[in-house]
Amino acid sequence: MNAIERWNRLEVRSGEWRVCLAANRWGTRRTIARFFCAVSRAGDGVFWYSLMAVLALFGGSRGAQAALHMAVVGIVALLLYRNLKKRTCRPRPFRAHHGIVAHIPPLDEYSFPSGHTLHAVSFSLVAIAYFPMLAVLLLPFTLLVAASRVILGLHFPSDVVAAAVIGSGLASVSLWVVPGVTLLPG
Repeated sequence: MNAIERWNRLEVRSGEWRVCLAANRWGTRRTIARFFCAVSRAGDGVFWYSLMAVLALFGGSRGAQAALHMAVVGIVALLLYRNLKKRTCRPRPFRAHHGIVAHIPPLDEYSFPSGHTLHAVSFSLVAIAYFPMLAVLLLPFTLLVAASRVILGLHFPSDVVAAAVIGSGLASVSLWVVPGVTLLPG
């Protein structure tokens, strides 16, 4: 049994493909598809690189430190998710199940884990550790990025959940390593 067959069996047993199909059908509405396409494109990096630039330019030394921290976490996240995708070889929902449509082209071949979600979670947690007031902007955006990946037919819900867990862990470890920065007050 190849990797695709193993993943398909798991998805059928868990019923996850049904959730993915329902979300994807919701995304066939023109306004919803446009909105989530825009969110997903912003999550490709434009939003995050812009945030890093703003923090570095206008956030003083703390902003420069936050931007550098986010950049390092981003590189580690990239290496991590690319390695996981190569090892797991999980097909994307639109390739694995009839009826699920990719509303935008994927950036790479495999589905597990969601790189967009992994980056969004790790970047958000690091930025919020430095500037807690950013939570009002970053948490909703991160949730929209995660939802967009399922709605657009590019990821299964478990890809997004796993990426959120990995991103949280990566951010937490990076914040533990850097002295004086913490997600917890006090």
